[in-house]
Amino acid sequence: MRICDLKQKEVINICDCRRLGFVGDVDFDMETGCLLAIIVPGPGCFCGFLVREKEYIIPFCDIRQVGPDIILVNVDLEKATEKCGI
Repeated sequence: MRICDLKQKEVINICDCRRLGFVGDVDFDMETGCLLAIIVPGPGCFCGFLVREKEYIIPFCDIRQVGPDIILVNVDLEKATEKCGI
């Protein structure tokens, strides 16, 4: 599977059945080539000129299943790593 294939998949949290969005980027270890996390951009903000306010960094261990169209994750969003962007 290629990274561009992952970017076409929607991420859904099985804890609350919430749609988190589509994969925006991936984090991997340069030395081993192992996938460490997927990064899902947060919702856009109209007042912020459509700038993403946060993104969800979902560790590989929280990915439960990768299907043809969706990726199921098990993440507690209150404890999930959120990165603020300007």
